[in-house]
Amino acid sequence: MPNLPFEFSHGGYIKEESVQKRIALRPPTTEAGIDVETDFDYLFPDIARDPNSLLPADNNQDIIDKLKKLGEAIIDRQDPEPEEANSKIPPVYTYWGQFIDHDITANTDRAVTDLQTDITKDDFTPLSPDFVIDNLKNLRRPTFDLDSVYGDGPTLDPKNPTEAKDFYQQDDPVKLKVGQNAEQNASGEPIPGVKIPPENDLSRDLPRNNRIAAIGDSRNDENLIVAQFHTAFLRFHNAVVDWVRKHEPYNARNNKKLFVRSQNLVRWHYQWLVINDFLKTVTTTGTVDSILRYGPRFYYPRNGNVFMPLEFSVAAYRFGHSMVRAAYDYNRNFTDQPGALTDATFLLLFVFTGRRNLGSQPPEGPGPSNTLPFNWIIEWDRFVDKQEAAKRQRNSARKIDTHLAFPLSDLINEGNDQQPPVRELLKHLAKRNLLRGYFLSIPTGQSLAKKLGVKLLTVEELKKGNSEELNKALEPFIEKTPAWYYVLKESEVRANGDSLGEVGSRIVAETIIGLIKNDPSSYINKRHFFFEVWNPSLGVKLPNGAQIRTISDFLKFAGVLPA
Repeated sequence: MPNLPFEFSHGGYIKEESVQKRIALRPPTTEAGIDVETDFDYLFPDIARDPNSLLPADNNQDIIDKLKKLGEAIIDRQDPEPEEANSKIPPVYTYWGQFIDHDITANTDRAVTDLQTDITKDDFTPLSPDFVIDNLKNLRRPTFDLDSVYGDGPTLDPKNPTEAKDFYQQDDPVKLKVGQNAEQNASGEPIPGVKIPPENDLSRDLPRNNRIAAIGDSRNDENLIVAQFHTAFLRFHNAVVDWVRKHEPYNARNNKKLFVRSQNLVRWHYQWLVINDFLKTVTTTGTVDSILRYGPRFYYPRNGNVFMPLEFSVAAYRFGHSMVRAAYDYNRNFTDQPGALTDATFLLLFVFTGRRNLGSQPPEGPGPSNTLPFNWIIEWDRFVDKQEAAKRQRNSARKIDTHLAFPLSDLINEGNDQQPPVRELLKHLAKRNLLRGYFLSIPTGQSLAKKLGVKLLTVEELKKGNSEELNKALEPFIEKTPAWYYVLKESEVRANGDSLGEVGSRIVAETIIGLIKNDPSSYINKRHFFFEVWNPSLGVKLPNGAQIRTISDFLKFAGVLPA
């Protein structure tokens, strides 16, 4: 297959000919093709090879049909979203989690030519673990190095241009390009709404070329919140460059030294925040501290190399899908409050991206603006406040549970070039997640819990709080429950949906911390004066001298969240 590592679909499926067609229509400078290929493997290969730890493979058509029914049953039919669906986790963690996923993993979500079949077939046969390991490759480096932001770096020597050269500014090649927000639409007419503080800052869009984002991973422009989060990383890097020039002039003597120092600081802050803010928010209390103190119990490099566990990428880490809301308190223009232009629905958050021509329906048509309209700049204070999220209202993510927001059953950017019933399947996230786990021979939730030494969910717990329809669909899987569903249910009944349960927490935290610990260039392996592990006290500071210790601090330093 041609090298197309940056053209992906969130949780979806892309046919090769569709990718080629889209790329042929784009300017040649919108994406940087880094040829990356690393290993997927099973965290627990012994149980992945044990038929007793898997869903039955000998009656595959029946299992496929029942998995589709289970996927249908976990979609929430209520509109508006019920109050009890809200967690105490701020919404930023949903999309921060998505950004992390795009940084460390790609390829479990699409059909690739070296696999024998795909989940769109009604009679596919689950692949053997050995076949999966040999043929499915991760098109990302699982090292938290932000290749989705940096690509292969700037061109500092004109004789040796990088693939990512167009991500960087011409006048200041160590800085990343940032896009400008539109004040008028493509026809020159004024855009309605009020400006978002700071009002005079309209450098809050992804850099674009004919509306297509010029970034390292197209998935980071598939919905507006993750696009704005990626924009914050561009801004954070540029602010770090300025900080190094001012506070560490000895590290700014030439562009190469300046870029390396700035990039390292960005990566270390990112990695530290992933462990100490993101993970500590979404996992059970004490899990992260235990792993940091005693080391991972289950994740170790295989054959001397780090790998991406399939139990993580195909099952446990997909917990974020249940946190997605059907609508958000996005900013003062798009919310459910009086005076707003309209509500920030899931649909609109996907429409105002390069994937939909910044507002076009269908995506092939012209959108109203050539860059993101100023009225769609995010107000991050509505997404990061844990006190507001604790009120369990709109400024929270949905609970991590087995009740998914209705729009996840009809993803507007997926499957549009397919015919029924394949189109409907590809638009339905829950069905795809369940079928993919079966296809790739992911061990059941019960087998993972046993391996981890965690008390299994009882039948009563698996059925607790379910509708009659859901329990009927779940009945064939009571003793052998798909891992993704099991992780969500464990969170629901043992953590009230406010964090992952023990199984989900251990797999997610061990994988992420294990990957960072086994990266020689990560912050954990950088010592200060030979004894102190790098920490935010050794990094950049806010203007008032405060350290970067939360995602709010990060966004403030980037200048996208007013201090």
